[in-house]
Amino acid sequence: MNLTYKQTEELLQSQGKFYIKLGLERIKIILSLLDNPQNKIKIIHIAGTNGKGSVSSVLANILTIAGYKTGLYTSPHLIKYTERIKINNKDIQEDIFAEYISEICSLADKNNVELTEFEILTICAYKYFYDNKVDIAVIETGLGGRFDATNTSDNKLFSIITSISLDHTDRLGSAIKEIAFEKAGIINNNSKVIISKENKGFKTIEEIANKKNTEIICTDNKIKTIYKNNQNYILYNNKEYEFSLFGSYQNKNMALVIKAIEKLKEENILISEKAIEEGFKTAKWRARLEYIKDKNIIIDGAHNPDAAKELRKSLDYYFGNEKRIFIYSTLKTKDYKTIAKELFREKDEIFYYEFNNKNALSYNDYKKEIQEKLNIRKIELKDINKILEQDTLKVISGSLYMIGEIYSLEII
Repeated sequence: MNLTYKQTEELLQSQGKFYIKLGLERIKIILSLLDNPQNKIKIIHIAGTNGKGSVSSVLANILTIAGYKTGLYTSPHLIKYTERIKINNKDIQEDIFAEYISEICSLADKNNVELTEFEILTICAYKYFYDNKVDIAVIETGLGGRFDATNTSDNKLFSIITSISLDHTDRLGSAIKEIAFEKAGIINNNSKVIISKENKGFKTIEEIANKKNTEIICTDNKIKTIYKNNQNYILYNNKEYEFSLFGSYQNKNMALVIKAIEKLKEENILISEKAIEEGFKTAKWRARLEYIKDKNIIIDGAHNPDAAKELRKSLDYYFGNEKRIFIYSTLKTKDYKTIAKELFREKDEIFYYEFNNKNALSYNDYKKEIQEKLNIRKIELKDINKILEQDTLKVISGSLYMIGEIYSLEII
């Protein structure tokens, strides 16, 4: 099977692959046939509801600047699948990606193993990182942790668990304790896990870590984010680090990153002060409180209530009582009623966009379900540009699938 990149996209998006089926049996069979590349590279494994991407991208950026060949695996992508798999901040090339996907799918077909989209991509990442001899791979879970396809490595330097809140309740459970149990599944026996004591799932994770004889490493809550003179900073050890990512919540995420750096140093992975400074300053994580200053646009994929609450807090912090125009959409599976309460003010203008996804909620259903006194109108694709040209603060938020669709049109 020799596929082009376009054909790999079609395959991964087909009904036969594009679904979620938790479990590790299928992926372990194929990884074993490939001689288990995931066990031959050093891995930092990251799970959580919110903050995984920020922690992963900043940590990988610092390691890259420190001189280490660093793999980064994240999800979902915004425009192309190749965004998910990077070495030293560079996406895997389309032709190489197609070669790997072809090989993996051929091997699965030959052995009668039905892999999901995410399983194929995860195998691709592990093999690509091993073949290219990365020093460290930063791996973000897709959904949950315990039965997530990424949870197949025996060679973890440590695990990191970011903030936990209610999301994917249909698959992970309807209570924080249940979700924390699933996230804690990434913790290996006799290992280390980095977490904040303020994490809503801390007690559950602590219990599991103790059963697995795993060291619990708690973050320093003295880390702060500061915004002054139109510049963002991280305050750590009485020193201000210029910081590229917006968000009042980033102090919690960066506390995890800083603790991870401390632990890496203990493993003789040398990271200079200059690498830390430059890593914070240049880190990028698209669609997570991304501010396009010259167009006065905020882009943030806040797709659960806690993320919406943090986005609202950040908007109030950085932009005060300024007028806001939202371009918003959501999937049917999300708690969009609670999100609306957390995110919107009565005076906000909200334009609802029906993006191209079978699980997208229609404007009529959204309008019918949202009972608050909100100014919600439907917007067509052709009219989005007119909104974005206004001087008012524009906030593009909700589904990352919708944000990716807008990105692909190159109108922002």
